[in-house]
Amino acid sequence: MNLKSTLSMFAVALIFGFTACNSEEIASTPEASIENTTETIDASATNPTAKIGNCAEVPGWASQNGGTTGGGSSAETTVTTYAQLKSAIENAAVKVIKVSGTITITTRLSFQDQTGKTIYGTSGAKLVSTNQTKDGSGIINIKRCKNIIIRNLIFEGLGAYDTDGWDNAILDDCQNVWVDHCEFRDGVDGNFDIKNKSDYISVTYSKFHYLKPPKAGGSGGSDDHRYSNLIGSSDGATADRGKLRITFARCWWAPGCKERMPRVRFGKVHIVNSFFNSTVSNKCIAAGVEADIRVESNAFEGVKNPIDLMSGYTAVTVTSDNVFTNVTGTKVGSGTAFTPPYSIVKLSASAVKADVSANAGPTLGGNVCGSF
Repeated sequence: MNLKSTLSMFAVALIFGFTACNSEEIASTPEASIENTTETIDASATNPTAKIGNCAEVPGWASQNGGTTGGGSSAETTVTTYAQLKSAIENAAVKVIKVSGTITITTRLSFQDQTGKTIYGTSGAKLVSTNQTKDGSGIINIKRCKNIIIRNLIFEGLGAYDTDGWDNAILDDCQNVWVDHCEFRDGVDGNFDIKNKSDYISVTYSKFHYLKPPKAGGSGGSDDHRYSNLIGSSDGATADRGKLRITFARCWWAPGCKERMPRVRFGKVHIVNSFFNSTVSNKCIAAGVEADIRVESNAFEGVKNPIDLMSGYTAVTVTSDNVFTNVTGTKVGSGTAFTPPYSIVKLSASAVKADVSANAGPTLGGNVCGSF
């Protein structure tokens, strides 16, 4: 192949590469299964292993509203201890944090009121909480922040225990956040929740699961609270209307997840090219009050109720290119959900399991852009 052809193929790859709780009655509305309108590109026709040269080329909703660049090419601050990490997170002048090794979170981190920051991990970097109490659980609470990138990190809790405690990570009133190649496991209340007017969020190549058994007897009432991801905190949080625009692309809800993969209220949520294979599931994608969800080209394997239509949802479009293997329960949506304002590279659903199970989670070498 000559140089001109090689450069042409690389340009194409850059252009198209990922431009990278409560029981409620199930509604008895008609099936909605329509063809997808999101741009589909055969990854094998370009170069699926090429790195995206510009990390600002964010996939999904985080590409909107001016885009998401995090701390960009600012100088890195390397942290290896809790004290160093806390200091770097709280210092607005620190724009890029490099986490190395395993850090035990002795007190939940508070990351507030900042703009333009990246937190990423080296290979195997892990943030671990060993507290299951209501007030002491959780790893990081991110509040009123904008233009944030979190990449290549493991967030590990002590295991599900319904004390109305804290999740491993929370986005609270944040805008333009890209969570990429992270792993969230064994959260006490949940793995990763997004709430309170958060908007323009993309979660890509991230893995959610539970390795530890749930602890029964918590004050919240559930003996098995392996509920992974909540979008919107309550039916009464009406300030979330018009917000909570979120993309989950090439994510993996892996074994151990019971519910909330995710559960959505109010938001416009696009779930694309993701893999669901938790055999302990009660339900996977749950549409709550005013939820508007597009479920596109995903793979569901061995799960119960891939789609749960709860009361008060707006619309759930389940496109015809999803793959369901050995599943039981509802597989269809109802109504016509939103059409994303962005284009996104999309694998065929038959390729999702292999790609996502190999690449979701902290599989990068550091702060590099993932391949699409």
